[in-house]
Amino acid sequence: MAHLTGESIIGFESGGEGEPSIFGVNPTTGESLQPGYAAVSGTELDRAVELAAEASGVFGKTSGAERAAFLRRIADNIEAVGDDLVKRAPEETGLPEGRIRMETGRTCGQLRLFASVAEEGSWVDARIDHADPAREPVPKADVRSMERPLGPVAVFCASNFPLAFSVAGGDTASAFAAGCPVVVKAHQSHPGTAELVGQAVSAAVRDCGLPEGTFSLLYGPGRETGSALVRHPAIKAAGFTGSRAGGQALMKLAAERPEPIPFYAEMSSINPVFILPGLLAERTEQLAAGLHGSLTLGVGQFCTNPGLMIVDGTADLEPFVVQLAGLVAGSPGATMLNPGIHDAYGSGTDALGRNAAVETVALGQAGEGPCQAGAALYRTSADAFLNDASLGTELFGPSTLLVTYDGTDKMLALARLLEGQLTATVHGTEADLEANRELFDVIEGKVGRVVVNGFPTGVEVCPAMVHGGPFPATSDGRSTSVGTRAIHRFTRAVCYQGYPDYILPAELREANPLGIRRLVDGEPS
Repeated sequence: MAHLTGESIIGFESGGEGEPSIFGVNPTTGESLQPGYAAVSGTELDRAVELAAEASGVFGKTSGAERAAFLRRIADNIEAVGDDLVKRAPEETGLPEGRIRMETGRTCGQLRLFASVAEEGSWVDARIDHADPAREPVPKADVRSMERPLGPVAVFCASNFPLAFSVAGGDTASAFAAGCPVVVKAHQSHPGTAELVGQAVSAAVRDCGLPEGTFSLLYGPGRETGSALVRHPAIKAAGFTGSRAGGQALMKLAAERPEPIPFYAEMSSINPVFILPGLLAERTEQLAAGLHGSLTLGVGQFCTNPGLMIVDGTADLEPFVVQLAGLVAGSPGATMLNPGIHDAYGSGTDALGRNAAVETVALGQAGEGPCQAGAALYRTSADAFLNDASLGTELFGPSTLLVTYDGTDKMLALARLLEGQLTATVHGTEADLEANRELFDVIEGKVGRVVVNGFPTGVEVCPAMVHGGPFPATSDGRSTSVGTRAIHRFTRAVCYQGYPDYILPAELREANPLGIRRLVDGEPS
């Protein structure tokens, strides 16, 4: 196994050499894992960010081909330690080996996708408006613009995706593709996994001859280290995946800086599923099986877990409820990621169980062990949901709340009441869908991704994907953390007026030496 040092990575040096205070914990056994990691000092954090600032001017001017080679080298290096990852990550997270191998593949696929984006180059949105000195009454200047990197980016690792949304996940990949150095804040739930991936990224920086500050990995308490990172004046943007409380606290810090910065947080979503009566009658068993699989996948610890099902209570609903309840009741207990998530899930299910307006329909097996949890199915009415805001809060884990309504107006009222979400799903026959077009109009304004006759879990990594949504699903509903649009979170448009051709960026030069798609005098070229 690759050697774990228990130290932060600060450029090409190590850091956090004090007393270890951060230990991975095996959620299956409660065992504390070695090595321990010391929190970085304020001086060490400053050093990491200052190195990133120094690297920014060089890394930001690298070519797309150079960034592509870097991203591909990271992917190669991660694959080279794949066996080490499938040993360490399950110990820290309770996730099975198959999930870790799948997530390793997804992580490397994301890196290679953004390598292709950087290499092809058209993402810069180059625009050229030629001069017209003869224009009356005022001559027209030569004006050109393109997207340029913002500068050093802070990335916060997620607890539920130790690879795909962590050290070398989508935030890091898109920031690197844009030309931004990255300072990563490791998650305390999987510190060893973070170091293995961090070593792979750091080696790629050296292998590709990039500046030392292109990448750093820091350990420390989320409140102190994370806050200091967001406040640092040299950090120009940040990406975060985590809790609503944590995301909003960091959002506030980012907005209150002397120089506010964009802060992209993915925070909270219950991902409503609307089941229309025609399809419910036709596919009772298939719907129940698919929804059960979706809500229990990964012990319900996906941001796209279907935590709310909205169904016409005047339809023949009971066969579906009985089928789904049987599947939930037969679900074995499973290990959640860490004690904090496990305890929050337990508190949430207890609160639902005590709510007089909520019926506990079925509970899965609780299992044995310090972080074991069982699936849960609850039921309430539309009126109760509309009058109790607590029923619309996220419960992170393998549970769902079935809400029954008695009329299209009530269904639309439920849809309008919803907060911003990552996804909304509609199951229906062709006739159902045609008769409920207004529902689509409502939910389109509420979510980042609308799914028809599918299931929200499983986020395809492809150029068209949108993994985001209006607040509180994310801090900025115009963004996405998956898909090639993610690169634009870490860029800004710069305009060049009257520039001599030879000092323009290659993307804007008259001869188009990179051969990228451009908008020239208002026409695609």
